[in-house]
Amino acid sequence: MGERKGTNKYYPPDYDPKAGGLNKFLGTHALRERARKLHMGILIIRFEMPYNIWCEGCKNHIGMGVRYNAEKKKIGMYYSTPVYQFRMKCHLCDNHFEIKTDPGNLDYVIVSGARRQENRWDPTQNGQIVPEDKETSKRLFDDAMFKLEHGTGDEGTAKKANPALGRLINRNHTTWKDDFAANSALRAQFRVKKKEFKTKERIDNALLKKTGLEIALVPEHEDDIKLASLLKMKPTKSAAENQKMFRKKIALLPSTPKTLTTAALGISRTSSAATSLVADYPSSEEEPS
Repeated sequence: MGERKGTNKYYPPDYDPKAGGLNKFLGTHALRERARKLHMGILIIRFEMPYNIWCEGCKNHIGMGVRYNAEKKKIGMYYSTPVYQFRMKCHLCDNHFEIKTDPGNLDYVIVSGARRQENRWDPTQNGQIVPEDKETSKRLFDDAMFKLEHGTGDEGTAKKANPALGRLINRNHTTWKDDFAANSALRAQFRVKKKEFKTKERIDNALLKKTGLEIALVPEHEDDIKLASLLKMKPTKSAAENQKMFRKKIALLPSTPKTLTTAALGISRTSSAATSLVADYPSSEEEPS
């Protein structure tokens, strides 16, 4: 492969082989723009997000697997393993966050600018395989009795898990033994959900058009239904009670002044004959003749 490196490369007439190579002669680097900060110990790489995070600048969620152009630099050593730190800019705002490697725990640690979405759990609680630590691996290699005891424990764990595994295998076989029937059942469920989704979307669009809102409607929750049922637009007093209170207010007012301001009665205009309201206003307690 060495003889192919010079293929399709132009060497100018003034090229001097003593310069040590074409890149050194032209004052460039093989990595081009990625090496623009190489004199500072920083290399531009393509970094893939190892887990879900929340940006501290815009508070947006960034999923695992999103890639960024990151500045990679060496910040220390863990025994003989180098520790690297990566600095990158959020694609949704101007915030920068830094992540470094953690060789001791086989993980990545957020230094600044973001926070991790915690999805970690103890592998022993959900039946996952737990890797052996260095001390256990060393004892398995050196101590024959410890290896025998360890193997006996593994066999016991396997025997306990066999019934559950057998049920899962039988269920899987029963469900998927007929590919056509399973596919038909899944498509039928999909058609039902699709109709429900379209119906809900049509109702939501009609409501948004009626109210003139431009917001995304979230699905209705059971707690919201219970809370809405407790709120009732019901008056605290009946019509008869309001009428009786109105008549009492009029009866308590003085009848000597000719001009009477009825602000206390809830009326915004003046009346010259307040007592006539009492005579002309029929009582709800009287039965029609």
